[in-house]
Amino acid sequence: MRFPHARSALALLAIGAITACQPAAEKQDTTIVAAGPKGEPVPAEAVAALDTATLMRHIRVLSADSLMGRKPGTPGEDKATAYIAAQFKAIGVAPGNPDGTYMQKVPLVGITVKNAPTLTFRKGSATQALKWRDDYVAWTKHVSPTVSLANSNVVFVGYGIEAPELGWDDFKGVDVTGKTVIMLVNDPPLADTSQFGGSRMTYYGRWTYKYDQGMKHKAAAVLLVHETDRAGYPFAVVQGRASEQFDLVTPDKNMSRSSVEGWITVDQARKLFTMAGQDFDSLKAKAATKAFTPVDFGLTANLTLQNALRTVDSKNVVAKLEGSDPALKGEYVVYSAHWDHFGIGEKVNGDSIYNGAADNASGVAGLLDLAQAFRNMKTPPKRSILFISVTAEEQGLLGSQYYAMQPLYPLAKTVANINVDEMNTWGKTKDLIVVGLGASELDDYAKQAADEQGRVLRPDAEPEKGFYYRSDHFNFAKFGVPAFSPNPGIEYEGKPAEYGRQKRDEFTANQYHKPQDEILPGWDMSGAVQDLQLFLAMGYRIANAAKMPEWRAGNEFRSIREKSLRP
Repeated sequence: MRFPHARSALALLAIGAITACQPAAEKQDTTIVAAGPKGEPVPAEAVAALDTATLMRHIRVLSADSLMGRKPGTPGEDKATAYIAAQFKAIGVAPGNPDGTYMQKVPLVGITVKNAPTLTFRKGSATQALKWRDDYVAWTKHVSPTVSLANSNVVFVGYGIEAPELGWDDFKGVDVTGKTVIMLVNDPPLADTSQFGGSRMTYYGRWTYKYDQGMKHKAAAVLLVHETDRAGYPFAVVQGRASEQFDLVTPDKNMSRSSVEGWITVDQARKLFTMAGQDFDSLKAKAATKAFTPVDFGLTANLTLQNALRTVDSKNVVAKLEGSDPALKGEYVVYSAHWDHFGIGEKVNGDSIYNGAADNASGVAGLLDLAQAFRNMKTPPKRSILFISVTAEEQGLLGSQYYAMQPLYPLAKTVANINVDEMNTWGKTKDLIVVGLGASELDDYAKQAADEQGRVLRPDAEPEKGFYYRSDHFNFAKFGVPAFSPNPGIEYEGKPAEYGRQKRDEFTANQYHKPQDEILPGWDMSGAVQDLQLFLAMGYRIANAAKMPEWRAGNEFRSIREKSLRP
């Protein structure tokens, strides 16, 4: 998931107690979105399908303990995907796979570190031993029973960024082949916002980019320094990765990647820098300049990971509502939401089932509600609508990546993606957060629908956390499809000004990627219905528009789209 908000699933007795505490969440809200100055009215029979009771029903099922946290490759996946497909069938939307099924197979490899290995750094007779999970977390994407670092030289490469358009190069031609590179997470914190994004994280700051840089430079290992304010989440979230890791299966069995990828705590990083004769804060400051050059620490790293391997045919669940216009029904508006979470893992406060109620049973519930809304229309929109519930988002956006690489329908004919990753569970808001606001003409559709609701669009409230690169819309964007990434608003009706931020902070600290992401007393799904009305209006009008929406001039994905549309 891309950001913190709130979760579901208790034992059946507990569910009864919770639902008794939240009568407001059961009330239907079918406020009709009025006609706007540009778009046509959304059919009332469609809007009426969006209600809080249906959302809660789906969330309870998908976040129940019996689904065991919906981890790919487990019986929980089978139950979750079967439920979603059955609901699409009951709603009356057709199978989305041209083979006549609701399933798109996604081949994954699951890799679990079996031992609890010590990561050891040496300099002469001095050693620093890092304890598994407490001090560091590491894994491999190699499809191999064992990977090792043996006296691998350690090099600090700052932020690990190569941005020629900014004249920025943290490698400066230094060969790190076979070495262990230490990197800082996020972008350099520069006052000049023309360099990178100021407080907004760019893709250069994303941890996935850092690991790709290690692969590009043939490093043996990439270790990122975890700082909570820079990463955007506590180290406990990283510790959650000390379990089975999934990846797509590549022809070379992922052997082109670095042997080891992982994180170390900032406290251990400080000790490591001191061992190398460096001061962490001073070197970090130097790394935030173009003049920075890599620093050979004069240390070696040693580590052996013993791995359990299994291959998994995971599944994206896909449904289709065919458009009504023969000339346009071969073009598609895609709604997406990931169904997966973390399964059964480390106990937190006595609970080991990572139910993922907000993240993202709520989003899948919203996807199903949207499917019902479109199915209720007396006349479908001109273009076709795809509903895709993807796998392995929590493993690195793998299900959406696979769909983008192996689309069931041409991406050049995919006019837009609207991604639903967590619904608002705390009531109506006067605003809607749009991650990447200003990126494409999809914002125009969103603004019209928001105006009709008396709401405003706001940019990402936490741009430093890089949410644009943390959810499934990003894989559509990377292939040129205009993609819309909404977050719940933060200005709640009838609540103090700080309420929205408070709820986000509470979720980050107490529920995010923990077993405590369960249905909480006090959930008010009227805000989720409000947002779904807006998403419905967007998709309906995009599907009926005379032309496909475009990226704004200057956007990084515009040229990719233009190239894909050339004859």
